[in-house]
Amino acid sequence: MRLEQIVVDCADPARLVRFWAGLLGGVAVEREHGWAHVVPPGWPRISFQPVPEPKSVKNRLHLDIDVDDIAEATQKATELGATARGDVQTDEQGSFQVLLDPAGNEFCFVRPHGR
Repeated sequence: MRLEQIVVDCADPARLVRFWAGLLGGVAVEREHGWAHVVPPGWPRISFQPVPEPKSVKNRLHLDIDVDDIAEATQKATELGATARGDVQTDEQGSFQVLLDPAGNEFCFVRPHGR
């Protein structure tokens, strides 16, 4: 068994795939029926499925992205259209920054202790 892809429901797949391709690398691919996807290097495919309803509550699943420099990654993400939520937090596992992608989906940049 293996993870084939991560699918994100959204109103504008073309916009969201460009954001994630710009952030993680890979080529933004727009497909039939409004779908889009990107295969970032070292990641499974991330697909974007068009849905008519807006996001209305907190994600039940989010991506934690290990980065070398949280501040630098946050700056790049916000330049691409993300929004930072609060400040960098640190706990027994390491440090993290919560962000929202352009569709309001939460994700985090993380920097584990000792890395």
